Amino acid sequence: MEGGKPSLTLVYQAVQALYHDPDPSGKERASLWLGELQRSMFAWEISDQLLQLKQDVESCYFAAQTMKMKIQTSFYELPPETHNALRDSLLTHIQNLKDLSPIIVTQLALAIADLALQMASWKGCVHTLIEKYNEDAGSMPFLIEILTVLPEEVHSRSLRIGANRRTEIIEDLAFYSNTVIALLTSCVEKAGGDEKMLIKVFRCLGSWFNLGVLDSNFMASNQLLMVLFQILQRDETSTNLHEAASDCVCSALYAIESVDTNVALALQLFQGVLTLETAYHMAVAREDLDKVLNYCRIFTELCETFLETTVRTPGQGMGDLRTLELLLICAGHPQYEVVEISFNFWYRLGEHLYKINDANLHGVFRPYIQRLLHCLARHCQLDPDHEGIPEETDDFGEFRMRVSDLVKDVIFLVGSMECFSQLYSTLKDGNPPWEVTEAVLFIMASIAKSVDPENNPTVAEVLQQVVLLPESVHMAVRYTSIELVGEMSEVVDRNPRFLDPVLNYLMKGLREKPLASAAAKAIHNICSVCRDHMAQHFQGLLDIARSLDSFALSTEAAVGLLKGTALVLARLPLEKIAECLSDLCAVQVLALKKLLAERSRNGKSADPTAWLDRLAVIFRHTNPIVENGQTHPCQKVIQEIWPVLSETLNAHQADNRIVERCCRCLRFAVRCVGKGSASLLQPLVTQMVSVYQVYPHSCFLYLGSILVDEYGMEEGCRQGLLDMLQALCMPTFQLLEQPNSLRNHPDTVDDLFRLATRFVQRSPVTLLGSSIVVHIIQCAIAATSLDHRDANCSVMKFIRDLIHTGVGNDHEEDFALRKRLIGQAMEQNGQQLINQLLHSCCFCLPPYTLPDVAEVLWEVMLFDRPMFCRWLENALKGLPKQTAGGAVTVTHKQLTEFHKQVTSAEECKQVCWAIREFTRLYR
Repeated sequence: MEGGKPSLTLVYQAVQALYHDPDPSGKERASLWLGELQRSMFAWEISDQLLQLKQDVESCYFAAQTMKMKIQTSFYELPPETHNALRDSLLTHIQNLKDLSPIIVTQLALAIADLALQMASWKGCVHTLIEKYNEDAGSMPFLIEILTVLPEEVHSRSLRIGANRRTEIIEDLAFYSNTVIALLTSCVEKAGGDEKMLIKVFRCLGSWFNLGVLDSNFMASNQLLMVLFQILQRDETSTNLHEAASDCVCSALYAIESVDTNVALALQLFQGVLTLETAYHMAVAREDLDKVLNYCRIFTELCETFLETTVRTPGQGMGDLRTLELLLICAGHPQYEVVEISFNFWYRLGEHLYKINDANLHGVFRPYIQRLLHCLARHCQLDPDHEGIPEETDDFGEFRMRVSDLVKDVIFLVGSMECFSQLYSTLKDGNPPWEVTEAVLFIMASIAKSVDPENNPTVAEVLQQVVLLPESVHMAVRYTSIELVGEMSEVVDRNPRFLDPVLNYLMKGLREKPLASAAAKAIHNICSVCRDHMAQHFQGLLDIARSLDSFALSTEAAVGLLKGTALVLARLPLEKIAECLSDLCAVQVLALKKLLAERSRNGKSADPTAWLDRLAVIFRHTNPIVENGQTHPCQKVIQEIWPVLSETLNAHQADNRIVERCCRCLRFAVRCVGKGSASLLQPLVTQMVSVYQVYPHSCFLYLGSILVDEYGMEEGCRQGLLDMLQALCMPTFQLLEQPNSLRNHPDTVDDLFRLATRFVQRSPVTLLGSSIVVHIIQCAIAATSLDHRDANCSVMKFIRDLIHTGVGNDHEEDFALRKRLIGQAMEQNGQQLINQLLHSCCFCLPPYTLPDVAEVLWEVMLFDRPMFCRWLENALKGLPKQTAGGAVTVTHKQLTEFHKQVTSAEECKQVCWAIREFTRLYR
């Protein structure tokens, strides 16, 4: 902090302002100032003093939280000789503040746990803590709190203690686990009816189960399990205690995922959970939803744990199918939130059975899935007094979407056709109320796509009946029937006789406000699947497209309708396409012209993005088959539209969102006609470069990459494209050289390296021979540490593809030149690249990026293995070998082992595996 260490009075004032200042800007200023204090070296001493003075809850909470944060993120700031004093001071604070507030105790417990995990000289911390506080009943709550958070913090993302230290800690905790269980058992014996203490004990026990260090044979015969189930069986158990006990049982079930190695404990838990059925019914009778949800969580966790066993030996031993009965009992509960808990299990069961693909086994589970589907159809029913269409974005709408996904995943066990026919017969044979009809149609829509449309009288009959539904039926039934028709587009494609009645039915829906968007989506589906049959209806589609805004459509539905129209347009005879495309675009172009005129009159206009998006979708999906030598039918239309797009881009050049939509539209226009857009190349590039100098929107870089992809192979275009790249790079480098700029502008990084990669793919020698390539490589090396999925992926792909151009095909004409140019680049940057990649893997990047890094290392190794071996050895020497807490991060043996694994790898995945293992030492 500037100005040295602040006084305690000043810190108090800031904390008071943070919690009590009525003026939000005062709170904001206090928050920023305190954040700066927390990042400074003074935070250690000030927190310690605030905790000693114990003035009020707020200042103690701030101090405890700061202490925890400093230990988690800045432990390296403290010299090793202060570690013991810090530990003793924290233990004194938690003892003195134990009655002030539970949240302060939790923060201090976390600080102590994080210190213990990092401080290698604090041996057997569990043992020392229990020995120190075991006899004092007053200290028991905070001792248990420390013992609860300690196992939870072992895998904390914010503590980079490394795999060696983590293994050491886990072995240490496993060694003392029986002592902890003995302590918890004695707490339960002494607790009597002290509910708060029991909750603490169960949280702690759950935490140790989660870490997976408890001896399962010892636990199987431990009375804590018995107490847990007694509490869950008791009707009078309070909500909080019930939840804590449920969480603990779920943790125990999760911990024995490999049932075969934990047989005794697995059996105890299995039998214990089966005894809870009566208690579940009691909770249902008392309408205690919290408890019902808890029981359902336990039953689901039971099924998840014993899934393998149930599939392997259904009905025998712990493969007892009563577990599925419990879940189906829950599925019968009137509240849909209860059945939703079990969805993940049913997915997994379906997945397992699908992989095994054994008809007899499917037969065993089919009745359970049939009953589940029956329950789900009932849960999907809207309230009888519901008005209008089904709501899709509220909780119940989202639940129905999840049902639809689940049904799609398990329907193979019942048979799509069989289920579809059964559902239809319930409508045909009975006269159910509207809400039942709607729910049945909803489930039918979920499975319609998986029903075989060939020679299928039932499916044809369903389609026939649905399009005959009178307008007098409930609005929700009409809405869902339209969705069903959209899902049956395959049937329409195989039975073109239905096309006219289906389109008439959907057109009726399109004209009614509540149904319009659903009808538009269904028409889009029909267009996508029945493109050839729909060609004769193109004029009708064009009429709809021309008057799109007279229908009450959502933006998405309007764009979908245009997509369907464009897909059909592409199937018209070539000579008709230009005129029809012109007609289809005319409405949007006219609207854009109107907006431009309005802008020149008033200096401002409405937002053009809706029109740009509509043009983009038309260009994107109008992809007729054009033979070589034929002029692309869309070329002329796009040339005519270009001036309007160019003017729109100029008018809104300061607005990133609108410029992005303009670029997207141009991107699809260029992709649509490919080389046919050559006449736009010069004016487009000139405009992009001039706007980018003033407003560096990253979408121009992306559009540039499209142009390089289309024209980079054309000899006459290469120099112009290189000039474009250089002109775009200058402002980009200025932007990315600012502090924290790579992190603040990931889109620019992503798009810059997409552009550079296209150059490498289309014209590597042009790029490698230019003066700009050195700067691009330097920027790429700096950006390898960027923790952003898309940007990092683009950077790695660029480096990989660049080096790859120097590996491989000797018979390509310019290979020798490419190899020499890559050799020069690697000579200058190779060591720096390997250093940075290794550092990024160990300290900056998440594990999912490692395969990309492995590919880069692999390419460097293929290019020059002896050089790579030396670079890797030097990079490894530069890594830290010890943590701030004195623990060994990496041994000499592990370093040499890693070097050997990478340099002797015979395929890229071995390099990836080696990096994955090695970087765990630093996580």
